[in-house]
Amino acid sequence: MNTVETFLASAGWADAHREALAGDASSRRYERLTRGPDRAVLMNDPGGDLQPFLRIGRHLSATGLSAPEIYATEPDNGLILMEDFGNSLLARLAEEEPGNEANLYRAATDVLITLRTAPLPDGLQPYGPAEMALAVSPAAEFYAPATEAPVIHHSWLELTSALEEALLASDMSPPVLIHRDYHAENLIWLPERSGAARVGLLDFQDALAGHAAYDFASLIGDVRREISAPVREAAIRHYLDATGEEEARFTAALAAQGAQRNLRILGMFARLCTHMGKPGYLSMMPRVWSLLMADLSHPSIETLREAVLSTLPEPTPERIERIRRSAK
Repeated sequence: MNTVETFLASAGWADAHREALAGDASSRRYERLTRGPDRAVLMNDPGGDLQPFLRIGRHLSATGLSAPEIYATEPDNGLILMEDFGNSLLARLAEEEPGNEANLYRAATDVLITLRTAPLPDGLQPYGPAEMALAVSPAAEFYAPATEAPVIHHSWLELTSALEEALLASDMSPPVLIHRDYHAENLIWLPERSGAARVGLLDFQDALAGHAAYDFASLIGDVRREISAPVREAAIRHYLDATGEEEARFTAALAAQGAQRNLRILGMFARLCTHMGKPGYLSMMPRVWSLLMADLSHPSIETLREAVLSTLPEPTPERIERIRRSAK
């Protein structure tokens, strides 16, 4: 038997039917295991460190949120056997049941409301303004050069300085646990549970200690799907009513956090195409740019808007094709 088969045998799942599941932008692979009425998910990440996933998962569960229960692990070989939350992705349900979209996003917002007051797990690394300004470097390293519009050094310094200033101006203490990829395709609807636990959480291994608005900006500024304005506004109102945050301050923070996230995504999507052979992400670049422009329209970050527009090119169809052709 190979390593995976040995692991499954030791966990009592040797005779399970195995079905590959869609992966993500990482090298991790997933399989659904079926054994009679029982189901589980196998995560296979041979070169990865499983400890963050396991540690953050334990913390989320202790907070009353729904992280997958762990059935068996073999960290040295990158293997986890865990609870299967099923196929009810919030993204799919929102498309199939548009009348239920507001309820789904309200439930997803409840998770962030819970995390806002939850203690941080030990050892969580910070993701503050300085770290966030550095984290947008893929836009200069991968995106701009692939469009054949390389970034001038002093222009990039002005952009990152303006970004850090915008993030500092909208800072809200204390930091909270941020998922960092909190969107409707990483959330599973679990209607048999109650409260914030109705939303199953996936792919939280990259969590950091950051701004309470970061995951919210990711949720309502989803690069993968359009969210109706009433649903977006209702989610914001629900968050404000539940937390007591001041609206003008929070919406300014949403704009700054969203702008940082979308700047980074531009670079990461370009890298996924040019260095990892995943050109499918290029189709989302126009939406990323549109969301970035919406974030930058907030009057509190006008300096950042000017710096972005004078430094980075818009991902026009012609430039996206250049990125595609530059793939290694």
